[in-house]
Amino acid sequence: MRIALLGTNFGQAHAAVYAARGDVEVVMFGRDPEKTATVAGRFGFAAATDLDQAFDGDFDLVDICLPVPLHASYVLRALEAGQHALVELPLADNLEDARRVAEAAERSDRQVFVDMYERFIPANRVLFDAVRDGTYGRLEHLELWNRTAHLWPGFSLGLKVLPQEAMHGDMDIVTRTLGTPRQLAVTTVARDDDSAAIEAVLRFDGAMARDSVSSLMPMPWGARGGYTATFTQGVLESLSTTGFDGKPAGTLTAYTPEGVRVVELEPADQYTAMIDHVLACLRGEADNEIGPATVLDALELTLDVDRLVNGDVGR
Repeated sequence: MRIALLGTNFGQAHAAVYAARGDVEVVMFGRDPEKTATVAGRFGFAAATDLDQAFDGDFDLVDICLPVPLHASYVLRALEAGQHALVELPLADNLEDARRVAEAAERSDRQVFVDMYERFIPANRVLFDAVRDGTYGRLEHLELWNRTAHLWPGFSLGLKVLPQEAMHGDMDIVTRTLGTPRQLAVTTVARDDDSAAIEAVLRFDGAMARDSVSSLMPMPWGARGGYTATFTQGVLESLSTTGFDGKPAGTLTAYTPEGVRVVELEPADQYTAMIDHVLACLRGEADNEIGPATVLDALELTLDVDRLVNGDVGR
């Protein structure tokens, strides 16, 4: 399978997964010839700087890891060229474009995938299953947190980007487990344009959620996150650390009236699992779990957070 990978920054997270496979041929596209050649060479890929070549029909999948304002238009371009598309989250920086992509994907015989990688974290899948099956009763309180140092040089983690690029996955977990909130409030603090923290509180009928993200941590901290899910008959607590490669290490513990139990998790990382899923779908071996229509509720909630943090000023 031939893949056009667009983007040399966060695209490296996807590149690391492709480089470990033997069933794909990847060409990495970027704007800067020297940087693109260097990054592509690191993974053993060919390099190109003419993005138009990615849509000439020679590629089966276009993997879009470009700045957020370009996401929707490049997905639509891939569909028009008769190609499948994988796009980094969020699908778009506005709901109108996201819906346009979802509608185009519905009409097309090509598949579109949104990199909702947090759906593939084993601890999150346990949470989704517990809510669906009522394993611990009804979910009453969900607390999510993610605190990171600046592990990606040159990449801003300030208030302008944190809602869409750091909280979107959490909003997806919230909407998948509790639905749409009836009330939303946010609190923020900013050290400078690139370092900040946001806390969102969401209220539902008979439940609440809290999401905290921060880029204020020193480099030795790395990246850490997790959740505490309080049900009527027990608690699930997830703790994890994650590096640039997306490979997490962590634990999941269940607390019930019967005692404490460590939940065994599959040894999987989310980026590999996400790309495995995409390629399995393209081979006809799985149904698409991360299509654009499935992300609209989470995106709408994320954009609501963004408006409360940044107003209606364009990014």
